[in-house]
Amino acid sequence: METSQLMQLFEDELKDIYWAENALTKAIPKMIQKATSEELVDALTSHLAETKKHVTYVEKVFELIGKKAEAVKCEAMAGLTKEAEEIMEECEEGAMRDAGIISAAQKIEHYEIATYGTLRQFAETLGLNKAVEILLTILDEEKAADVKLTEVAVSAVNIEAAELQEAA
Repeated sequence: METSQLMQLFEDELKDIYWAENALTKAIPKMIQKATSEELVDALTSHLAETKKHVTYVEKVFELIGKKAEAVKCEAMAGLTKEAEEIMEECEEGAMRDAGIISAAQKIEHYEIATYGTLRQFAETLGLNKAVEILLTILDEEKAADVKLTEVAVSAVNIEAAELQEAA
């Protein structure tokens, strides 16, 4: 049986996000370790648990399409996590670093939102209704994580960072 071009693209994107989610299970703990805001630590810790679930959800989607879960390096996520590491190294500990972590984390969330939105639409077009449900669940959790990061930034972290004077 031949695979449609859209199904091939769906599989390729699934491999990409599978790598990305697995990479995040290693990157998020580094962010948690470097964060100082209790609210930020809580938000990242909660999202780490979700990210671990997302790995299993993506595995389930592979199962639904009769494929073995396979990760192919996601260059975009590799770049985003590298940028996050650089921000954490360059920013002064405290509110400034927390603001940098939020910035990096939101870039990651936006990438995931774009990817899961696309995958959900592909699954819908391909008639993969169970996959649509799973991908929509992940998409909703990614959007909620982004909203939570914004709330942490706006409620305290950005205000504290704005009040800090640059070291001479």
